Amino acid sequence: MGAAMRRIHVGNALSAFGLGFTVPYLYVYVAQVRGLGAMTAGLVLAVFAVAALVVLPFAGRAIVRRGPLPVLLVALVTASVGALSLGLSGVAAAVLLSAAVLGAGQAVMQPALATMIVECSTAQTRSRAFATQFFLQNLGLGVGGLIGGHLVDPTQAGSFTLLFSLEAAMFLLLVVVMATVRLPHAPRITDALAQSAGASWKQLLGNRAMVQLCVLGFVLFFACYGQFESGLSAYGVEAAGISTSALGTALAANTLVIVVAQFAVLRFVERRKRSRVIASVGLIWAVAWAVAGYAGLGNGSQTMATAAFISTYALFGLGEAMLSPTLAPLVADLAPTGMAGQYNSAFALVKQLALAVGPAVGGPLGASLHAPYIVVFLLFSLGITVLAVRLGRQLTEAQNHPSAARSRVVAQGPAAAGQAPAHA
Repeated sequence: MGAAMRRIHVGNALSAFGLGFTVPYLYVYVAQVRGLGAMTAGLVLAVFAVAALVVLPFAGRAIVRRGPLPVLLVALVTASVGALSLGLSGVAAAVLLSAAVLGAGQAVMQPALATMIVECSTAQTRSRAFATQFFLQNLGLGVGGLIGGHLVDPTQAGSFTLLFSLEAAMFLLLVVVMATVRLPHAPRITDALAQSAGASWKQLLGNRAMVQLCVLGFVLFFACYGQFESGLSAYGVEAAGISTSALGTALAANTLVIVVAQFAVLRFVERRKRSRVIASVGLIWAVAWAVAGYAGLGNGSQTMATAAFISTYALFGLGEAMLSPTLAPLVADLAPTGMAGQYNSAFALVKQLALAVGPAVGGPLGASLHAPYIVVFLLFSLGITVLAVRLGRQLTEAQNHPSAARSRVVAQGPAAAGQAPAHA
């Protein structure tokens, strides 16, 4: 990979490392350390989602017109200010305002970094680039959370201030690293389309394949990521009797599978149609929900229930490893020239919406209605498979199976030598 791509991957790792310091302990910090109660802590988590939903529609337009790097630098500085102020805030109003600033900065980072990866990669290297990004994000989150867990002391507010200060410092360090990136020249939209935000969104909504991918993405994030720390964990504790330590082990198993399997899975994914890969993930997650059902509704021992619950998170990790080199490159391939930022922001908006709705629906359902919870999300997983098959019918060969399309072009190249170019 080139120097620009190396710096982008370092940036991904640093941002995830910084987030890992604080994300697992945010609820405890607000509710207990600052003594603001569970209600305020819940509002802080909601503010993160609301801030993302507010800024992402504008982020896509800014990336298209100004380029991803300036937008990223502004987002990093914003997130750094939000993190530092959150660590120093002691009253509810200041905590909520700081969370909004931090959430807005974090939300804009995602499409900006994704667009930079698109501009620094080719169709041949894009899947591997996004797989590397996902690998480093999970590794950074895991290492940051591990170090943060040893630094934090629930009886000392100063230890949490230190964590948020470290997070702010990581964002500023990332500003320095990313400021040295020299992106290849990419087209910018400067015509009438760029003058009208409504026109750019109208063009996106007119792309039938992209609309179907957004619907599929919502179901993917709602049925998996939106349940990790809400419905599924509540179900595990209430229905399966899973201890908090076993829940931590399950989350660690999810990260471990991603880190270990990511590049082995990549070889499998690159040779197959993207729609079929996504359909396979739906089936894998359906099995994961069935295993979770056994953990909470079966009659086995507590040891078997715990093992089944940990296996559920591991199976989710396998599906995530298959999606990372599939979804983001597909979004990039569907975007017209110069519109990658708009498409990345739209997909990030769908993700944030699913992550906001998922816990609100799954949390109460997983805590009280155990059997319906499993059935509903098993059906959602099977729905992923159906939606992926339908999406495949809207994709061209180059979009759905780029490696096969490239092989066909290479195979036909020598035979066409000396012949007049064919008409389009």
